[in-house]
Amino acid sequence: MSRQPSTPPVREVDPALHSSTQHAEHAGCLVCGAGNPSGLQLQFRTADDGCVTAPFVGNPALEGYPGLLHGGIICALVDGAMTNCLFARGVTAVTAELTVRYLEGVHATRPVEVSAWCLRARGHLFLLQAEIRQDGRVVVRAAGKFMDRSRQRPTTG
Repeated sequence: MSRQPSTPPVREVDPALHSSTQHAEHAGCLVCGAGNPSGLQLQFRTADDGCVTAPFVGNPALEGYPGLLHGGIICALVDGAMTNCLFARGVTAVTAELTVRYLEGVHATRPVEVSAWCLRARGHLFLLQAEIRQDGRVVVRAAGKFMDRSRQRPTTG
């Protein structure tokens, strides 16, 4: 996957906006919430090109098959990366569609780098891509469509 800038630009990238949006809107998140003591607590960094990255090292409690990170955890990692990519633009959005391609098994206790970037926006929809690298190789690729939360129907009950 190539990291191509959004066309047209989604919104300007602002690392400070990323931090404030993440803290205000996602403090309890399983993937990146600093306020979730049971969570993974990834800390995403925003690059000048709008890409976000975070290092991660799992543990045996996150395994599916012995030694391999569970596929659901992998989905959560790429979903969280794409969400944080939007935070860097001041956008809060929910996942509308997520496609994940597992290219290799991800070893649970070896470091990975999770990255995401925004391709484009179409109205209230944002199209993003993400990947997970381990030992210098892309082991997971993902594509997602995210819907601006302002377009989400309110919940009742």
